[in-house]
Amino acid sequence: MTNVPSDSRAAARKRLEERRGFIPHFIVYLVVNTGFVLVWTMTGPDGFFWPIIPILFWGVGIVLHAWNAFFSRPITDADVNEELERMRGESG
Repeated sequence: MTNVPSDSRAAARKRLEERRGFIPHFIVYLVVNTGFVLVWTMTGPDGFFWPIIPILFWGVGIVLHAWNAFFSRPITDADVNEELERMRGESG
């Protein structure tokens, strides 16, 4: 067993799950939306390009998932202490 506190292990596990869950989420996004575009093409592509609606809205979810999985950083004790100091400076 390691000396890492359990809350740190839980945070690390959550981050790993986010990262591992992103690729399947992205693959499903591509497959389903490709299917929507194919259906639109086979049913007469002269009309409104309706697949853009799920592509854009689901795309927002994909971007947020990617942000959480790869770019956001966890809140550390140093971050909390810095915020506390900032709050003390504003009130005093």
